[in-house]
Amino acid sequence: MIHLNTAGQGRMPASVRTVLTECVRVEDRFGPHELEERVGDLVHGEVHHRLERLLNTPDGHTELFTGGAAAYEALVSGLALGRGDRIWTTPYESAAHLATLRSLRDRTRCRIEVVPLRPDGDLDLAWMGAHLDDTVALVSVPHVPASRGIVNPVEEIGRLLAPHRCLYAVDAAYALGQVPVDVARIDCDLLTGDGWRFLRGPRAVGFAYVAPALRDALTRADAGDRAPRATTVVSPVPTTAAVAAFASALVHRAERPAPSYDERAQALRTAVASVAGVELLTPGRHQSAMVAFHHPELSAALIRCGLAERGVAVRKTVADETPLLSLPGAATTALCASVGESTTPADIAEFARALASTVTELRRRTAVTHTRTARIALVGS
Repeated sequence: MIHLNTAGQGRMPASVRTVLTECVRVEDRFGPHELEERVGDLVHGEVHHRLERLLNTPDGHTELFTGGAAAYEALVSGLALGRGDRIWTTPYESAAHLATLRSLRDRTRCRIEVVPLRPDGDLDLAWMGAHLDDTVALVSVPHVPASRGIVNPVEEIGRLLAPHRCLYAVDAAYALGQVPVDVARIDCDLLTGDGWRFLRGPRAVGFAYVAPALRDALTRADAGDRAPRATTVVSPVPTTAAVAAFASALVHRAERPAPSYDERAQALRTAVASVAGVELLTPGRHQSAMVAFHHPELSAALIRCGLAERGVAVRKTVADETPLLSLPGAATTALCASVGESTTPADIAEFARALASTVTELRRRTAVTHTRTARIALVGS
């Protein structure tokens, strides 16, 4: 199987699988307390040090959750905003984050505004500069969106926001492990992420970097400043076994130079563009290792299944993942192929052949179906 779904689930290195398997074995045989005694220092201390080194953050500013979306909900939903406050989001915001922001708006009566896009699909930073003032209380930006491969300029946005009172939240779930993520350079107050995509850890482990400014804002909310804080969101704690395996994934990342996906991602885009009828969905000037595409006449689900039958794994995306996005192709289901550390030129070439073969077969089936439908209609008339 050629794995081109790192953005959906990165393949765990052997060392990570070994740790996860051993932890499950110990817990199954001796119980959770024995496992906690064996790996307690790792899951309560060392994992945070490794994560902070990866993100370039001060010590003691990371927290673990079951996923980045859970971290975002637990922290953002508790903010105490007011009627005059504005929240800025973007057309690339995920549905999960939008649900949190809308709940916050409904509770506090603040406003949500969507930063517009330039014609090329990039965020309009000129618009942001012209409309930014101290009524903007929160700005939420995905570094790399779930359904497109664009890399948003989170560092440039951080410099733009720095002189103002707003909190700055960055969703790095699809960025960490494939593009540089440096909290000190981004200058954000909240950065959330998942451990199972390009970081290649197990599922159900996510995390957040929480800056002092955000902690202070949540403390003021607890003290009753402005709108009352929402009922505390209870985020499930990741299992001990999953955290230990995630720590191993961070070691794997630290022991190897950060991979460069640029050439492989470009080769992937070229492979997709070479197949007749398939359209790339690549807004913006800067692209990541995720390549979104669709065929306007063929079902994305059938294309994904056809690729799987030919030994290629990709991910299907739906419009509901980024409901504010209105770029061409955004209202339809699409596919996302994403390279990983082990992706080779031969893998990409095989993917191109599989995609071309799948499209040809599906078009043939469609033509046969249309012919049969026409014959039935003719007989009926």
